[in-house]
Amino acid sequence: MAFHKHSIHCTVSGDSLDTDKKVLLNLKSFLEKQNRVNRGRYSQWNHGISNPCNWPGIFCFRDGAGTARVRGIDLSDSKISGEMFDNFSALTELQHLDLSSNSLSGFLPDGLNSCHNLKFLNLSHNIMGGELKLTGLTSLEKLDLSTNRFHGEVKFSFPAICNRLVVANLSMNNFAGPMDKHFDGCLKLKYLDLSSNRFTGNLWKGFGKLVEFSVSENSVTGKIPESAFMQNCSLQVLDLSENKFHGAIPGQISCCKNLVMLNLWGNNFTGPIPSEIGSISTLEGLLLGDNSFSRDIPESLLNLKNLASLDLSRNNFGGQVQEIFGRFRQLKSLVLQGNSYIGGLNSSGIHRLTNISRLDLSYNFFSGPLPVEFSQMLGLKFLILAYNQFTGPIPPEYGELSQLQALDLSFNQLNGSIPPTIGSLESLLWLMLANNSLTGEIPAELGNCASLLWLNLANNELSGRFPRSPVRKYLVSGYVQLSGNQISGEDRSSVLTPGTAITFVRSGSQGFCYFVKC
Repeated sequence: MAFHKHSIHCTVSGDSLDTDKKVLLNLKSFLEKQNRVNRGRYSQWNHGISNPCNWPGIFCFRDGAGTARVRGIDLSDSKISGEMFDNFSALTELQHLDLSSNSLSGFLPDGLNSCHNLKFLNLSHNIMGGELKLTGLTSLEKLDLSTNRFHGEVKFSFPAICNRLVVANLSMNNFAGPMDKHFDGCLKLKYLDLSSNRFTGNLWKGFGKLVEFSVSENSVTGKIPESAFMQNCSLQVLDLSENKFHGAIPGQISCCKNLVMLNLWGNNFTGPIPSEIGSISTLEGLLLGDNSFSRDIPESLLNLKNLASLDLSRNNFGGQVQEIFGRFRQLKSLVLQGNSYIGGLNSSGIHRLTNISRLDLSYNFFSGPLPVEFSQMLGLKFLILAYNQFTGPIPPEYGELSQLQALDLSFNQLNGSIPPTIGSLESLLWLMLANNSLTGEIPAELGNCASLLWLNLANNELSGRFPRSPVRKYLVSGYVQLSGNQISGEDRSSVLTPGTAITFVRSGSQGFCYFVKC
């Protein structure tokens, strides 16, 4: 028997359920030594239950001779910390290993490469690091290493483990270097996620054979090659957002007849939006924000009857809002923030988009009164008009938007009082009216907003006493900001002390995310 330096057990291996049981008990001892307080379901493994197939997290099957063997281990979310066990290969029929959502650290053990029958490996959501060297896992079909600290290039594992690989998720790590050519030998690969790493160089030209491909949030450069979009393109999701791509989008992208999501947000693309995109009838999401596309929106995009989300933010359009936007009747989300528009809200007909649930027109130069017509968009859940130059009062008709969850009118030049009708918005979670010139008292009707979690009225000219009911009854677990006003009353100190504040997240490819669970 050989003693391994990374474990506390004697190495055993064999071809029976008894030897599998010994390995699992060694695994239990190894885990309990590293985790003396918080322990997962492996602590229930014991000698008293003779059949390890009945242990929690263990899955068995019968081989050709009818003998039961351990096939799978699922110890995900089991409070495991420390290094990874280095004798899984002693389970000679092991095909499935899931250790995700723990706190495993250190490097991948060398012994893992001897798990030649392993088909499924999930180590996601741990804190493991080092270079990736998994050359021995030639039977692997699904690999998930996302949200760890792995670094270096991927050439030490790819294409070595590509023979049967269908799914590979390497996102949220520190992988670097080029990606092109390393996946050429992955002939069965259909899902590849390389997002949120440090990849550089040119785009891998073979992504058109996949079903889903993401390389978002890297530093990949160059143009998208026309040759990537072959006639038999099988892509359903293509995410190239937040890189350093430039040039025009090839019209050949229309060869991807099954494309559902196209995300090119946050690059340096120029030229016209390809009219050929309008022939991709399956398209539901088109995110082209933070680029330098031409101002003309192709009429062909109106043919996309399934298009639900359109993001053309931060493209330096300016001037009047293009008339075509009012004809996208199928849209549920329209994001045009950061474009330097000065007008055209009514003439564009945006208010006639009755199916829309999210409208973001923030960070432009719109002026004049807030459009009362927006109150006709009864399906609105997010209305974001912040950072403009709107003047006049808040239309009381906005209280008719019964499904509204977020209303952001901050950083404008609004005056008058807060309409009591806002209190009718029972689904409202987020009310942002800061940095305007609003006057009068805070209406007591806000206390009827039973779902309100975030209220920011800072830097206005409000006066009077803060109503007791919103703070005491509804906002005790949220966030209230009233500084820069003339608010008085016994509740003022508690109002200015936030409770559990909701995290504000900036997400380039999706515009703004206002709540943690959105």
